[in-house]
Amino acid sequence: MDRLLTMDKEQFVARMQQEMRRTLERIADAVNDAPTGRVISGSEAQVRDLVAEFRRQAFETAVQMRVDSTESSFSPSGGRGRPAEAEQGAVAPQHAERQRAD
Repeated sequence: MDRLLTMDKEQFVARMQQEMRRTLERIADAVNDAPTGRVISGSEAQVRDLVAEFRRQAFETAVQMRVDSTESSFSPSGGRGRPAEAEQGAVAPQHAERQRAD
């Protein structure tokens, strides 16, 4: 693979919108559930973890979508693929054990 194609930005945003909304709802719950007088100390770590998880998911999804867009552009036909296993000289399982013993 020489160069990755770009992903569809609109598809990425659409795919991540639901997850972003879920993350924001969980952040709101964390802040609301924190005890009065300890809102920051009672929610900061949980909010940090929620945002970190969303960041990881967003990045993984974006990278995977870019790879997928590149892979889907290749045609499986055309004879440029790898030779079949038999053409590569694959060793049958019983012969492989014999070769290891030698």
